Amino acid sequence: MDPDRVYNGMPATDLGTEGWSKPWSGGNGGSCVEAMRLCDGRVALRQSTDPGGPALIYTRHEMETFIRGAKAGEADFLLA
Repeated sequence: MDPDRVYNGMPATDLGTEGWSKPWSGGNGGSCVEAMRLCDGRVALRQSTDPGGPALIYTRHEMETFIRGAKAGEADFLLA
């Protein structure tokens, strides 16, 4: 996949079917977030129940900031 043709909201199937993983899978009946690391270091996220739906594309820095913040409890308000 040409990195210049990757954009936020593109159909996730356009990124291919191989390479998606479910790092946050749990006892939720199969509905979870899937992630794919792109060749340029960005990360794509998609909803597992809609694999052809839109992919959200984040830079490595954005993902690192989010994960560090979540580990530090900064996203706990989402569960309240």
